[in-house]
Amino acid sequence: MEPFVLDASVTLPRCLDDEANAYTEAILDWCAAGTNAFVASVWPLEITNILIQAQRRGRVDEQRIDQFMEVLLHLPIHIEPLSAEQSLREIRKLATAHGLTSYDAAYLAVALQRNLPLATQDSDLRRAALAAGVRLVEP
Repeated sequence: MEPFVLDASVTLPRCLDDEANAYTEAILDWCAAGTNAFVASVWPLEITNILIQAQRRGRVDEQRIDQFMEVLLHLPIHIEPLSAEQSLREIRKLATAHGLTSYDAAYLAVALQRNLPLATQDSDLRRAALAAGVRLVEP
């Protein structure tokens, strides 16, 4: 499998069992097998924030989160830095042009910069990726 861009919507179901499906499991299995994934610099904060909220709502306990974090830290996931200028200009333009949040636009920017396919379950981001000429990862 070629490297790809990974977003939080595909990452988190491995920890939040009620969201897991064949697509999310296949993507993270590829990573576990050694396929490189690239993420926007917002990814660790997005993952952490969603897990904090899930724990507060009783969807997941701290032990499960700790186990999941250990798994993530051992996967070939590479964080792509975005400069302040990219964040303030390029990401804003992508978000505006495609009706995305700035967070989702950051994943699209990484896919465009690296010319890599994008793994996402987010319907708006999938639509934007196709409109921008970015391939989608389909297992």
